[in-house]
Amino acid sequence: MKKLLNLQTYLPLLFGIGSAVILIGAWWGISVLTNSEIPSPLMTWAVFNEMLATPFYDYGPNDKGIGNQLVSSLIRVFSGFGLGSLVAIPLGLLIGSSKTAFRLINPIIQILRPVSPLAWFPLGLLAFKAAEGATIFIIFVTSLWPTLINTAFGVASIPQDHKNVAKAYGFSRWKYITKVIIPFALPHIITGLRLSIGVAWMVIVAGEMLSGGVGIGFFVWDSWNALSLEKILSAILIIGTVGLLLDKGFDWLQKRFAFA
Repeated sequence: MKKLLNLQTYLPLLFGIGSAVILIGAWWGISVLTNSEIPSPLMTWAVFNEMLATPFYDYGPNDKGIGNQLVSSLIRVFSGFGLGSLVAIPLGLLIGSSKTAFRLINPIIQILRPVSPLAWFPLGLLAFKAAEGATIFIIFVTSLWPTLINTAFGVASIPQDHKNVAKAYGFSRWKYITKVIIPFALPHIITGLRLSIGVAWMVIVAGEMLSGGVGIGFFVWDSWNALSLEKILSAILIIGTVGLLLDKGFDWLQKRFAFA
C-alpha cells in the first residue's frame, strides 16, 4: 500500500521528467540534422544562463533585461484580460439567461470571434494613438470570447429544477443571480477564463512584435534582427513556462470550484 502510494505521489514528477527528456532529445536531434543552424540545448542553456544572471538591467529603451521584458508583457496581458473579463462575464450571463439577447448578440459574436488579432491592431492604433494601448486592445478583444461563450453556456445549462426551486421560494432577480446562476455557472466561467488567459498570452507575442518598445514579443523580434537564435529559443522556453504556470493556476481554481 505504501509502495503504491509513493508511486502515485511521484508519478506526475516522473511524467514531467519524461516529457522533458523527449523535448530535449527531439531538440538535440533537430540541431544535429540542421548542422547546428538550430542551436542545441547546451548552446541555448549557456545563453539562457547569461540572460538570467542580470534579468532586470535597464540600459535604455531597446536594451532591457529579460525580467523587465517579461514583467511588461504580463502587465499588458492582465490589463487586456481583466478588461475583457469585465465585459465577457456580465454579457455571458445576459446571453445565457435570455433567448432574445442570444438571438441578437450571437451573430455578432460569430462574426467577430474568428477575426485575427493582428487585424485589430490598426484599429487599436487609430483609437488609442499609441502602440501600448493598441496592444492591450487586441488582447482585450481576442481574449473575451472564450469567457463569454463558456459563461453563456454555463448559464444556459442550469437545470429546470433549480429554476423551479427559485420560483417556489420567490427569489428576487438579484438573489436568483447570486444564489443560482453564478454558483452553477462558476466552473464554466473559470474554464472560459482559463482559455482566455491562454489566448491573451499567445496574442501578446504577436502584438509586441508589431508595437515594439519592450516586452517578450519585442525581445523575440529584436533577437531575430540580431541573429541570436539562442535568445529566441530561450524566450520560447520562457513563454511556454509562463503559459504553463498561468494554465496551472486556473486549473487549480477550476478544481477548487468544481461541483463535487
